[in-house]
This record gives sequence, structure tokens and C-alpha cells, in this order.
Amino acid sequence: MEQHDYRVDDIRGDYAFLIQTDTDDAEPFQVALALLPPETDIGTRLRGFMGMFEAISG
Repeated sequence: MEQHDYRVDDIRGDYAFLIQTDTDDAEPFQVALALLPPETDIGTRLRGFMGMFEAISG
């Protein structure tokens, strides 16, 4: 399994919609907010690996 970078595109209720930023043809997908870092908000950049996410800067 590979590590990928994402951006939080939208938040609806208990779910965040992520866009993969390290590919050109990414479709938004939803992830439960409970699985994301507490500081997650729209525009937050994340790095994900095997279902675990961490906020990244820059």
C-alpha cells in the first residue's frame, strides 16, 4: 500500500470529503471525521497511509 497526499474539499456532518492531490484524475471520497486529526478543517492537507492520516504543512 502506498502513501498519498490529500486535501479536505468539504465537510458534511460526520464526514470529510478528500481529494487526492498527488494524481491528476482524483475523485472526491468520504472519510469519517473520527479517523482524521482533530484539527481537520476544509483546506487541511493530509498524508494518508493504510487508513491513518496526519496533517501536513506547506
